Amino acid sequence: MLSQLSAAALVGIDALKVQVETNVSGGLPSFTVVGLPDSAIRESRERILTAIKNSGFNLPPKKITVNLAPADVRKEGTAFDLSIAIGLLGSMQEVGHQLEGTLILGELALDGSVRRINGALPIAMMAVREHITRIILPSVNAEEAAVAVAASRSGIKVFGVKTLSETVHLLRDPRRSSPVEADVKNLFHEQPEYPVDFADIKGQATAKKAMEIAAAGGHNLIMIGPPGSGKTLLAKALPSILPPLNFEESLETTKIYSVADKLHTGRPLMTRRPFRNPHHTTSNVALIGGGTMARPGEVSLAHNGVLFLDELPEFTRSALEVLRQPLEDNEVTVSRISLTTNYPACFMLVAAMNPSPAGALKDQDGNLTATPQQIQRYLSKISGPLLDRIDIHIDVPKVDHQELFSTAKGESSEEIRNRVTRARKIQAKRFAEGNVSGIHANAQMASKLIKKFCVLDKPCATKLMEAMERLNLSARAHDRILKVSRTIADLDGSEHIGMPHLIQAIQYRSLDRDFWNY
Repeated sequence: MLSQLSAAALVGIDALKVQVETNVSGGLPSFTVVGLPDSAIRESRERILTAIKNSGFNLPPKKITVNLAPADVRKEGTAFDLSIAIGLLGSMQEVGHQLEGTLILGELALDGSVRRINGALPIAMMAVREHITRIILPSVNAEEAAVAVAASRSGIKVFGVKTLSETVHLLRDPRRSSPVEADVKNLFHEQPEYPVDFADIKGQATAKKAMEIAAAGGHNLIMIGPPGSGKTLLAKALPSILPPLNFEESLETTKIYSVADKLHTGRPLMTRRPFRNPHHTTSNVALIGGGTMARPGEVSLAHNGVLFLDELPEFTRSALEVLRQPLEDNEVTVSRISLTTNYPACFMLVAAMNPSPAGALKDQDGNLTATPQQIQRYLSKISGPLLDRIDIHIDVPKVDHQELFSTAKGESSEEIRNRVTRARKIQAKRFAEGNVSGIHANAQMASKLIKKFCVLDKPCATKLMEAMERLNLSARAHDRILKVSRTIADLDGSEHIGMPHLIQAIQYRSLDRDFWNY
């Protein structure tokens, strides 16, 4: 007898509907799965049959054929265990005719319990598009799927199950279980806690101001300073001044973390901007994404948040160069023979580095800590095109001892975040009035929008031309200065870019000003 039900396969951070067709017939006992399954699915035979037996169901020796359609898309993982098991029991008339319009996924343990799966959120979003009426998932994933259903207001019922037998009883009598619902508003009302507050950071007023500008416009930033000057602490405090995620950004970010199995238990929705801090030994694939079983990399896990690269020159040259595409396009394209996958990667790059391979540039006597050749070799690991894509370069000097022992309380992250949020609202209003969609911050503006929204008067245009000639800036650096100027003006509440805004933005190109002139 043939039974049919729906499942899903992950393709990038999206899901594709898969039809699970199960046929049980007479003949020599066998268990065959077709439809481009990977090794984890092919090995599911023993898990499924043992789980069925240990759940109290009898499955006589028959010829079993399972087809996962469409057959030209590769299926990966163990999430098909539960759907195949229910298909088998459906063919044996153990669950009646309650499978139409039902999507079932879950990994089975040998005792019949159901384990968590990856990608519950994008799977539920796909179910909304495909007009599925009911979703059955592991109980630990149910609230995550319910978030997507609540956002779409589609009326799909989401059920969480813990065992195979519980799933069968649910299909026999759906009235015995209540669907899972998600309170999205309550999730956003919770105030996120940040490990570092700007009020706790001593000194570094210039660096803090640069951080505020970077947060207000979504600009990339690099900090140069000796060890112990507070570069890492400033970077870790940055998320505390970023504006809160809106619901669309939250869904985008949660999809990535759901697919990558990075969601915290009990947190079905990302309501805090991510902060990723990979070690400098991270491989290119781990940084950018991909691999044999393509997964999002660090740049995608930092989507709508911050990617912090500490000790930037210690990263391999190839790892830094692969950042150029996502910094420019806000996405990563991973190409394979049979599939091309796009991962979103709209993040703020924050980098930190020492001015010398020995740490500080000069010792207590004012002498260089390394030879000019060693320093130049150290700095040459960072290419000019990569630096061009970083909007703000700031010097983070050693903290003065008087400031370090001062008991005066600095400005809190909440106060700075209020100014940043106000500047972001100005940008959102400007883009809305200009009929611009898909742009949330000044840093995302392309050349056409820069010409439209970053207009300079004649004195400012002359000053920028002088800076271009004196510093030998590229066209990309020119655009970066204009975007940073626009952000500084937004923080001041100014409709037009003035000379002070422009000069301040030019000063944030320290690496273009022959910073390493000894």
